[in-house]
Order: sequence, then C-alpha cells, then structure tokens
Amino acid sequence: TVAAAAAELAVSDMTIRRDLVELEREGRLVRIHGGAIEADNPPLVAMDSEEPSFDSRLRQRRDPKAAIAAAAAALVSGYRTIALDVGTTTYLMAEHLRDLPHAKVFTNSLRIAAALNGGVPEVYVAGGRVRADEMSTGGPAAIAQFEALWFDVAVIGVSGITADGLFDYSFDDTDMKRAYLRRSGTKIVLCDSAKFLRMSLVRIAPLSDIDILITDAEPPAKIAAALAAAKVDLRIAPPLTRD
Repeated sequence: TVAAAAAELAVSDMTIRRDLVELEREGRLVRIHGGAIEADNPPLVAMDSEEPSFDSRLRQRRDPKAAIAAAAAALVSGYRTIALDVGTTTYLMAEHLRDLPHAKVFTNSLRIAAALNGGVPEVYVAGGRVRADEMSTGGPAAIAQFEALWFDVAVIGVSGITADGLFDYSFDDTDMKRAYLRRSGTKIVLCDSAKFLRMSLVRIAPLSDIDILITDAEPPAKIAAALAAAKVDLRIAPPLTRD
C-alpha cells in the first residue's frame, strides 16, 4: 500500500504516489485504490482516488490524446453549436477549431476559451464558481445557464470507462458533463485507451447516454460488448503523422 511503502522508505505519501504514477506510465505496474499491483496481474477494474493535475494529465499519453482530438475536431466541423467540456483532450481539440466558420463554441473551461480567443468561432463561457486547479467553472449558476440552451453536439472527457458507464473525479465537473449530455443532440466522449477499465469517485452516466466514443485503440472485450449493447458508435482515431 501507499502508506506501507512510505513508512518503509521514510518518505511522504505524496512522494510514493508520484512514483507510482511514473511507474504506471512506464507500464511496470497498475495503480489501484490505496496502492498498486504488478502490471502482469491487473485487476478487472482499477480505482483512481486522486485527480492528477491538469499539466500532469496533459503530458501523459500526449500523442494518443492529440490523435483523438484531431479526429473529434474533424467530426464536429459540420455542426453550428458545439459544447466542449473541461479536460486535456478537449483542450487539445480546441486548437483545431480556431478556424471553424459559422460555429459557436460553449464551454466551462477557461483554458479552452483562451485557446479559442482570437479565432473564428464565437466563444461562450458558463459563469459560475471557478475551480482554480482545473480553470473550469461550475456550480448551480453555470449549470442553469447551459441548461437553458440546446447544443448540436457536446464533447466531453472522462477519467475512466467501464462496462457500467463513464466516470470522473469532480462533483462539479460531473454535474456540468451531465448537463451537456442532457442538452445536446449528438453526444461524443473522448477517452484514450489507458482509461479503459478505470473508475473514479463519481459515475457520470451509463454508456447508453452517449452516441459516439472516440479512442485510440480497441477497448477490452467487456467494454466493447457493453458499447455495442448500448449502440454506441466506437471510433478509433488514427495516429497522427509527424512531419
């Protein structure tokens, strides 16, 4: 466990958690609630109890996320009103939308709004309580504003996907994700393959609440079967070519 390792090595729990994140990134272990296990003996579902920082998540699996972001941007290019959730992959996606004509982008991410600033689309930000670490807005006021609207398409991020549904870390962000799902015609989830068979504190929704899942690799059989049963359109983003 984290506590046992910290005591044995005479370091802080935070140091152990950072080391576990790095070892998992290298494929040497799988983090579970309270600790980790060997990578060749993974659990059926892993539990993430703490949310890494935005910058840390942005660095992790950058290439697969960039490929997913590009595929998502191409998919929404024909829509007029686009809702973008807070998240690292939606943030990368926003860069592809700067020249999109005749579009209105609605978001609760201050980072996404800044990335689109000076671009072609009109940008609208939900007003409400600011979550400083994520640079996102949330709370009843933000949700009420977007509940009064209807979006052609909503694109949301998640911290994990299992056969039981979509998951995220934050209550506030999850409430906004649910609002996006309720108030959009087409519902798209962006999820890199490292998030399969992972769950965290808050269940956002069942798989049947979404229309399209864009990822970078085929999901495990159990998730693939659940997606098919929920009639979710699974799309695998091709790797980006380097110049």
